[in-house]
Amino acid sequence: MSHPTGVAGLSTAERTVIDAVDDAWTLGLLADLVAIPSVGGAESPAQHRVAAELEALDMEVDVWDIDLADLATDPDYSAEVERTEAIGVVGVWGGDGPALMLNGHIDVVPVGDPTLWSTPPWQATARNGRVYGRGTADMKGGLVCALAAMRALRTAGVAPPGRVSVASVVGEEDGGTGTLATLRRGHTAEAAVIVEPTAGAVAPRQAGALGFRLSIRGAPAHGAVRTEGVSAIEKFEIVHAALRSLEQRRNAAFSDPLFAGHDLPLSLSIGTVRAGEWSSTVPDTLVCEGRYGVAPGETPVAAQRVFEDAVATTGDPWLAAHPPVVEWWGGQFHPATTDLDAGIIGLVAGCHEVVTGSVAPVTGVPYGSDLRHLVNRGAIPSVLYGPGDARIAHRADEFVPMADLAAVTRSLAVLVMRFGDPAHRGR
Repeated sequence: MSHPTGVAGLSTAERTVIDAVDDAWTLGLLADLVAIPSVGGAESPAQHRVAAELEALDMEVDVWDIDLADLATDPDYSAEVERTEAIGVVGVWGGDGPALMLNGHIDVVPVGDPTLWSTPPWQATARNGRVYGRGTADMKGGLVCALAAMRALRTAGVAPPGRVSVASVVGEEDGGTGTLATLRRGHTAEAAVIVEPTAGAVAPRQAGALGFRLSIRGAPAHGAVRTEGVSAIEKFEIVHAALRSLEQRRNAAFSDPLFAGHDLPLSLSIGTVRAGEWSSTVPDTLVCEGRYGVAPGETPVAAQRVFEDAVATTGDPWLAAHPPVVEWWGGQFHPATTDLDAGIIGLVAGCHEVVTGSVAPVTGVPYGSDLRHLVNRGAIPSVLYGPGDARIAHRADEFVPMADLAAVTRSLAVLVMRFGDPAHRGR
């Protein structure tokens, strides 16, 4: 793995820490974590592996069983996965002084059809400067970068000027179980970096994403006389067209310079569709589930009302007499924004630039993340910054560039040194 080429501005101590980064160790740990299929609800083995690494780094490690029943009573709780257990893991280094949290989720989405992968999804495969495998980008790669940065500091014998924590969390993909539990546990900070894949950008703003379930009624009949029934599938086509129109209108009305690079920042996507019970019967029920983008600054309640109105006013007589049922179900990712004057934004961007020689753009992201828990619930100024590109997430042949792993590891190491240093505070 080639080292990033930086520019002038690194101190002697910072160069010592950068030189202590072990890229082979980074790749090895990433391979170990990819080999653990930590799909939502099955994260515990991977969490124990991360906890062992934090202990090996001589950090003060908090490992606890999350009380899921109690967590479910929290007004900010949402989830799609039914869990029987969940483990929280946080490693802390340092005492008094400014506190920085590096936050990463260990859960991954299912691999889908494995035949679409050119490499085994649960085996990290290095090829052409990339590492392939489920979770390499989203986001075990970023979590490994945080651990590798801590290891470089230890190897160089350089302690953070303040306090740094590494939080490995579960359930981000389906609602943020782990980060919410981490905040309720009392782990907080003055600022946080979520090591989501941002392709070299620093993102202090995210759109929201609300999970929904939509049930549409039809009327059954024998397929040979299908016109005597009402197909729930055909009625879904009408509702789907109305939702596509809604998506178009909402995006046309949305304007935010931080989202200039996204052609559809407020995406409305249907992810699952289930209809019918027999091939020669007109289906009388269709249930679909999806995600609905919410604009920064828009309240979820207002966004829900607009969605429900679009479903209720398609102009179809059958649907008017048999209104589809909308449920707000699963992950409810509210939008979140860190004040653009917050020091953590410039500090992360500056560390990236001094390490890589490239300017880190400040952007917004169209997907939900744990940013909303850290910002909205924890009142912690936070940004997304990590290796890889979110566009590669959730796909077959997911990958992270090795150069990104190298750059982000070194940038995070410098960030830890600068965050608690009065000479860099407020920059």
